[in-house]
Amino acid sequence: MTALQIASLMIVLAGLFGSINYFFLKLPASIGILVVALIASLSVMVLDVFMPELGLSPTIKTAVEHLEFSDTLLEGMLGLLLFAGALHVKLSDLREQAWTVALMATIGVALSTAIAGLGLYFAMGVPLLIALVFGALISPTDPVAVLGVLREANLRKSLETQIAGESLFNDGVGYVVFLLLIGLAFPAVAHSEASVGAALILFTKEAFGGAALGFVLGWLVFQMMKRIDDYPLEVLLSLGLAFGGYQLAVMLHVSGPIMAVVAGLLIGDVGMKHGMSAETREYLNAFWKLIDEILNALLFLLIGVEVFAIAFSQDMILAGIFGIFLSLIARLAAVSLPILILSRWKKYRRDVIPIMTWGGLKGGISVALALSVPDNEYKPLILTITYIVVLFSIIVQGLTIAPLAKRLDREQELL
Repeated sequence: MTALQIASLMIVLAGLFGSINYFFLKLPASIGILVVALIASLSVMVLDVFMPELGLSPTIKTAVEHLEFSDTLLEGMLGLLLFAGALHVKLSDLREQAWTVALMATIGVALSTAIAGLGLYFAMGVPLLIALVFGALISPTDPVAVLGVLREANLRKSLETQIAGESLFNDGVGYVVFLLLIGLAFPAVAHSEASVGAALILFTKEAFGGAALGFVLGWLVFQMMKRIDDYPLEVLLSLGLAFGGYQLAVMLHVSGPIMAVVAGLLIGDVGMKHGMSAETREYLNAFWKLIDEILNALLFLLIGVEVFAIAFSQDMILAGIFGIFLSLIARLAAVSLPILILSRWKKYRRDVIPIMTWGGLKGGISVALALSVPDNEYKPLILTITYIVVLFSIIVQGLTIAPLAKRLDREQELL
């Protein structure tokens, strides 16, 4: 199949599965599409067990592998999704939670990476550096999944900003840490010098270079928007900033995710306040909301069908269950330490740690990073654990975070 035929099929399936969810399951749209896609995929696998002559699973597995999920997300969809998410986070709200977001996206990611990696190292005998690669790819919360759930949860503004802001930035930081550890664990594949010093230089270049590029490109586009009063052109400029800016970041070897977040924050706050008419703001918001919803649907569909690329066995499933507990413990530590550090100067409600722990959803980014790990004997284990953790995170945590937040909020009021 050609790329256009595959894209057409994905759009058709996303619409079909979304309709099934709308009429029957009535789950939140993205989660519903994932569930229907997963049920359909597992049904095909079961059918193949009883009717192997059909050969459906091998055929679909080949097609899924040709989708190149990792490249499709990391080099195609991610820039648009992060830009769309950042566009609706206001800098004024983010400034109030700046220290919380900053510590969780840095110290939190580092602590989570260490805990998850060491857990895999001690429990399953995976070499330390490869185990830490797993820790890095499972530590970032997925802003796509998180922001989609936040729309349904109706959390208070301060908590919503903490979760959304942290997920946008820890995704970029986690990606850079992942690249850093890949360079140390697989120096021949990464074509990089395997040293801590080189890794720190890479981190600095990727993280700060991405932020600087996002600010410069966002500021240039903002200056153009100020001088233009033509909403189709301004929407086109924002699309060029998200798509073109991300590809430029990849070419310059700086962080594309951080570039997209910084540019989105600048356009979504400063650009909308001072560079657009009311009509342009309305159309820009509507356009990026639609892009966000469509790409969300496609991403969650891809996660559902990616089950064909996973090696399942009893041992692998048990490892995945262990991975769920390990990722939750790592997430709890990543949230608790920054809160405990900052609680000396800032008051936090008691529900912040449990909600941010349970609401730190893993998603397509973790699966994409796991798929991009160079081939080695531990890759099937890492990929299977990651996939099971992501499914649990999106389906179980995603569907229960809103009721949990409401219950904790009621209990808070009774204190």
